[in-house]
Amino acid sequence: MPDYTLHYWPAPFRGQFPRAVLAHAGADWAEAGMEATAEAMEARVPEQAVPHMAPPMLVDHRREAAVAQMPAIMAYLGAQFGLMPGDPGRDALALKVVLDANDILDEITLDGGREMWDAQTWADFRPRLARWMAIFEETGARHGLTAGGGWMLGTGRAGLADLAAWALWCPMTDRLPPLGAMLTEEAPRVAALVDRLSGTPALSKLRRQSDEAWGEVYCGGRIERSLRAVFA
Repeated sequence: MPDYTLHYWPAPFRGQFPRAVLAHAGADWAEAGMEATAEAMEARVPEQAVPHMAPPMLVDHRREAAVAQMPAIMAYLGAQFGLMPGDPGRDALALKVVLDANDILDEITLDGGREMWDAQTWADFRPRLARWMAIFEETGARHGLTAGGGWMLGTGRAGLADLAAWALWCPMTDRLPPLGAMLTEEAPRVAALVDRLSGTPALSKLRRQSDEAWGEVYCGGRIERSLRAVFA
């Protein structure tokens, strides 16, 4: 049995965050698959491994623990694998980066498909996305991140904040190339960080496996189709 099982849909999106940490840490994990993920989500609440509304959900078989909600999973894994900066202020910043990423995923899908994108809604949103990129850029810049090196929170190696930045921006810019040019323009330090992490063996392999498994899928469904239409 693997040490962990991740329940998520066949797409990168929120599931790519725990995958990035697990891959970076060299952990042994399995993907539960769509059927098991749906069964876990739809089970009666008293029968769920952890009460939750939707994936991702991570099961830690060694500790007989289950965690749901992407930021909670990231905090859980970050503590296990020593990926937190190690002082209260920067630990809080690391969690903030994860929470900011989660907010951006909500916004890029219009609250999970509450409505669909069109040219006007995208034009209205674009300055807000640019501001989000600037927030990531300034966070890194204040802690020594440059286009040539460094890390989001000034740590000596990649930590939770860096992996969260990669898991947010890499799938988005891979699947939606116009946003890659936007990230390079608005947040060149972060774009360079994403490229550096993509070149590491663990994340390069994860990226390749994701491409092979899911192709161009980003978030899926009608919301992805409407998002792609604004770039057509």
